[in-house]
Amino acid sequence: MSTTTAPTLATRLLGSREGAAAIAQNVMLVVVGIAALWISARIKVPFYPVDMTLQTMVVLMIGAAYGWRLGGATVALYLAQGAMGMPVFTGTPEKGLGIAYMMGPTGGYLIGFFVAAVITGWLLERFGTRSILAVGGAMLFADTVLFALGLLWLGVLFGWDKPILEWGLYPFALGECTKIALAAALTAGIARLAKNG
Repeated sequence: MSTTTAPTLATRLLGSREGAAAIAQNVMLVVVGIAALWISARIKVPFYPVDMTLQTMVVLMIGAAYGWRLGGATVALYLAQGAMGMPVFTGTPEKGLGIAYMMGPTGGYLIGFFVAAVITGWLLERFGTRSILAVGGAMLFADTVLFALGLLWLGVLFGWDKPILEWGLYPFALGECTKIALAAALTAGIARLAKNG
């Protein structure tokens, strides 16, 4: 393991830029990331035992590709759009908008999106993105923290005497493992093809 941070996957793919060109590249990456999050919130994939969206997979891949700073900023701006009332989250506008939606049952998971992107980016800037085991391990850890925050918020909202794990974890566990495996394979595969990877 390197003791210094490596160039992000996005930098290796697109090249390192300075000044206005670097700002423009980062803005483009943020826009692409937010669009991917919005689209992934709208797509439901048939799965067992419940249909799944691809949002957590996109969150983890943004962290892996962008690094913790830009990845965290991308997810933070996505959450800010939702907080301002834009229908960017799963189930919006039908299930509400803005802060009211974010204070609902999915609020902990939404905050977890930001934390997971930062954790994934931070770890992979140090471990690199070429090893599928390193990528998968980082993503699994980040996703575990994401779900811990989601479950914590469910407990606060509904009480710890309720079946929190049955509501907020068990139905999604198999889907999350599948998404992590796919995200890790894609990230490691792209990293091996990238320049200076």
